[in-house]
Amino acid sequence: MRILLSLLLMLPLMAQALPRHQPVPGGIALITLGPAENPRPQVRYRKQPVMVQAIDGKWTAIIGIPLSVKPGIQKIQLGQQTLNFQVTAKDYPTQRLTIKNKRKVNPNEEDMQRIRRERQRINRAWRQWTATDTVPLSFTLPVQGPMSSSFGLRRIFNGQPRKPHSGMDIAAPQGTPITAPAAGTVIETGDFFFNGNSVFLDHGQGLISFYCHMERIDVHPGQRVQAGDTLGTVGMTGRVTGPHLHWSISLNDARVDPALFLSQ
Repeated sequence: MRILLSLLLMLPLMAQALPRHQPVPGGIALITLGPAENPRPQVRYRKQPVMVQAIDGKWTAIIGIPLSVKPGIQKIQLGQQTLNFQVTAKDYPTQRLTIKNKRKVNPNEEDMQRIRRERQRINRAWRQWTATDTVPLSFTLPVQGPMSSSFGLRRIFNGQPRKPHSGMDIAAPQGTPITAPAAGTVIETGDFFFNGNSVFLDHGQGLISFYCHMERIDVHPGQRVQAGDTLGTVGMTGRVTGPHLHWSISLNDARVDPALFLSQ
């Protein structure tokens, strides 16, 4: 049975809830599923499990929408049912950057071998799924500073188009402490070719946060951290033009705008 969910069914009273409902490429769709006194529903989107939380007495699917999704109808699986929701268009600006280390734009074969090895570790972290009843949905900024690059920018490095910007860049002096914006478990750390020193945090039910270009890492895999705990310090490792923190958030293996998890 296929049901087209209008925006009127998509939590019209959730303006003060987090994350914010913004069903666009790189955004989040909040979809009510039924009374929370029933067992928690199992939902999948693009073959990935979806977070389901009890909000205002109703089960709510919290769906990350990839930047690559085209505007139009998207489908989720709720048991044997197919539910549809509408994704609207959003235009993201273009950013042109000059990278001095040309290998960070056009890696050589040895670099590519390293990148392929690292990609396996990175993909495992993004696809981590930890079943838990409650998940923190309200985040604080991991570092204070001006936003130097916003989420979704169409990026051109040294005149060559590359993937859109999948996070929020916050400029801060090298050595500035980076703190966990919500409770979570460290699931991966490392020094990666493009990302430099990096940390992945698992917050539960497919909600993963990521911190990179760090000068120093102060946590280790398996460590439980609380909101405000120090993860490391701001640096300029990997592919960068200056010291800053790149902060990404992923839902159901889709990178989404971190600003949607912040209070207005």
